[in-house]
Amino acid sequence: MSDGLMARLRAGAEDLALGLGDAQLAHLMEFLALLQKWNKVYNLTAVRDPEEMLTHHLLDSLAAVAPLRRHVAQAGLAAPVRLLDVGSGGGLPGVVFSICCPEVDVSCVDTVGKKAAFIQQASVALKLPNLHGVHARVETLAAPFDVVSCRAFASLVDFTHWSRSALAPHGAWLAMKGKHPEDELAVLPPEIDVFHVEQLQVPGLDAERCIVWMRLSTPSGAGQGGAVA
Repeated sequence: MSDGLMARLRAGAEDLALGLGDAQLAHLMEFLALLQKWNKVYNLTAVRDPEEMLTHHLLDSLAAVAPLRRHVAQAGLAAPVRLLDVGSGGGLPGVVFSICCPEVDVSCVDTVGKKAAFIQQASVALKLPNLHGVHARVETLAAPFDVVSCRAFASLVDFTHWSRSALAPHGAWLAMKGKHPEDELAVLPPEIDVFHVEQLQVPGLDAERCIVWMRLSTPSGAGQGGAVA
């Protein structure tokens, strides 16, 4: 990978105020190299150009790191925080989370075996003990996770329905989306509490991005604050 890509990655991480060390930046570049190397074998992403991979995959995922860190701190979650990344594919944002947040134990689940195998391979190659590839359907998972994430995976209704059994009682869903998904929010069932819709700024990407934060409502219905633009 070129020095130019590393310079862009470093500048993007600084723009996002992530405070990443040299080792973490090197791991991100190594992950990018793995994505590029194994993409043809595993069909991990339709993006082939490394410059686009950097912007549309790495920096896009990095934009969600600070919100995840904030949520972990505000929720008072004890380490290791357990995160399930649904439909992770090539490990986005799951692998990025595992590199940037060593206190978070990340499981990337995918129904395609070779994609889950790639995550396991990345875990070994990058020496990330907090990263795991899981070959399964998310609805078959019952272990409680503190955070359940996805990136451009499915509708919010399907995402929350399929992954509900994996969400801890105190847990939160982190759904990365493009434009503010008004139509999807309108059809969520009443027991899903959308407590924040957070706009993201991705360095070098002129496109709308947001995170939809959700949780299960309490039995009394308390905490249904609605969406925050």
